[in-house]
Amino acid sequence: LVGDNLAILVQCTITLISGFAIAFASDWKLTLIVICVIPFLGLQNYIQVKFLKGFSEDAKVMYEDAGQVVAEAVGSIRTVASFCAEKRVITMYSKKCQATMKQGIRSGMVGGLGFSFSNLMLYLTYALCFYVGAQFVHDGKSTFQNVFRVYFALIFTAYGISQTSDMASDSTKGQESATSILAFIDRKPKIDSTSDEGIKLEKVDGTIEFNHVRFKYPSRPDVQIFSDFTLGIASGKTTALVGESGSGKSTVIALLERFYDPDSGTISLDGTELRKLTLSWLRDQMGLVSQEPVLFNDTIRANIAYGKRGEATEEEIITVAKAANAHEFISGLPQGYNTNVGERGTQLSGGQKQRVAIARAILKDPRILLLDEATSALDAESERIVQDTLDQVMVSRTTIVVAHRLSTIKGADTIAVIKDGSVAEKGKHESLMSIKGGVYASLVELHSKAA
Repeated sequence: LVGDNLAILVQCTITLISGFAIAFASDWKLTLIVICVIPFLGLQNYIQVKFLKGFSEDAKVMYEDAGQVVAEAVGSIRTVASFCAEKRVITMYSKKCQATMKQGIRSGMVGGLGFSFSNLMLYLTYALCFYVGAQFVHDGKSTFQNVFRVYFALIFTAYGISQTSDMASDSTKGQESATSILAFIDRKPKIDSTSDEGIKLEKVDGTIEFNHVRFKYPSRPDVQIFSDFTLGIASGKTTALVGESGSGKSTVIALLERFYDPDSGTISLDGTELRKLTLSWLRDQMGLVSQEPVLFNDTIRANIAYGKRGEATEEEIITVAKAANAHEFISGLPQGYNTNVGERGTQLSGGQKQRVAIARAILKDPRILLLDEATSALDAESERIVQDTLDQVMVSRTTIVVAHRLSTIKGADTIAVIKDGSVAEKGKHESLMSIKGGVYASLVELHSKAA
């Protein structure tokens, strides 16, 4: 982009200086008359660039929309194939491309008109120079040789400027692309995960406090998730979060990991507000196991090793795999720990993926364990195996469990029921069940009927 713009600037500057110098030296009167046409060429280039800039911005957005359709279709190709929706996706992509084609036609028309106008002004400059030069020769104000010197000097100047319009389209596209890339690079996130600023606690007990937290997701500013959320989580204990879908259970984990910061209120770890802690250090203290574990298209060994910042030894990987009840099934695979899990772990079953994810979390040796519906997507047998694994891992760690299946959290030290953006009830299973008409008792009753 810089090279193209610099080439245009250098070409115009050298052409103007050399052309005007020769023309003025030959016949300054004729030169001044013909020069009156030159600005129209520069004006045409400026107008063309302005028009093409708007078209390029719109076209970029349209290409992004079309590309998103392709990315989603390829990434979810099994879903597309299972619903026989290939033609529908192709039709959708074609419709998106129709808009970019229309935009391309408009851009081509503007470019063509600009080039035509540039040539028109060039030929008018020829005509003006011949006409005025002939009059000067006829009246004895100039000579034939001087007229042609001015003609060739200014004509080549005008021609050089007119040719820069050919570069306007490419230059505009490059500028738009560079602008979007630089805007992304220069963007400063509110939560910088690369920053080393902040405090690192010498010892982590794992006591967590939510104090009058209010929060809305930036993408949904009109939906209040937490209005006055206050919750204390004791060190080394298991706290379960229950409630209706959309009540904010998973938001608690997102705020703890500092994927977002609360709009107001504070969240603290061992008495220190999370904002004051070094972000990378804070996340090192937490191990997250989600409902849909994300595995990378690599070997089982490499996926488990992601849990440790440095190099994980073979002994460490096998140890955590055994702790996650995964070593047996991994050893039974033809390539063992060198087995490639495929894209998003498609070569493994749901229970196997979940146990690999648990092993990865254990490798961090986190003081705080976050389980976001870790067993809800599993069948009964896989759920039992994974739940037994989690029960072993949760010992002596501060654990926060998000669960829809209430049967899996009856043994939790504390159960917090979230409703309307705040904690409605809190206590053990037995004490909450004793509350007649309570929110937790109602949820258990609904699940019992559903079962």
